[in-house]
Amino acid sequence: MPGASGRVLVVDDNKVIRQLIRVNLELEGIEVVTAADGAECLDVVHRVRPDVITLDVVMPRLDGLRTAAQLRADPRTHDLPLAIVSACTQYEVETGLDVGVDAFLAKPFEPAELVQLVRELIERRRGGAAGEEEGVGDEVHFSGERAGGNPVYP
Repeated sequence: MPGASGRVLVVDDNKVIRQLIRVNLELEGIEVVTAADGAECLDVVHRVRPDVITLDVVMPRLDGLRTAAQLRADPRTHDLPLAIVSACTQYEVETGLDVGVDAFLAKPFEPAELVQLVRELIERRRGGAAGEEEGVGDEVHFSGERAGGNPVYP
């Protein structure tokens, strides 16, 4: 998707995962800023002004679902696309939907899936038509598989 470059705030307590996501997105021309947990995310989000935020669920201080809820409650970040990148349980997916998460990507993920998801969310944020082609528009996007090969759907 040409022109999909943007800025992503990657929030994960695992340094290796943050670096993996960073490298894969930067190779595609997407700028990446990282945070180690939800509290740090909330501290930097207004300075960083990302186009998309990816959140792990299980993190110290402030987990991904509570971070998503706080981002949705803030008028400045209410419409910011949020993607959970985590090994989610059904409860976590349902809770994520309740707080307004836009997309889910199950760990472990294929780097190409991550890049595609982030690009779709960036295009959606900018009002582009690319998200409509992939079913991102107003719908929640699910990608990846759980153990046993079952897609992650609510």
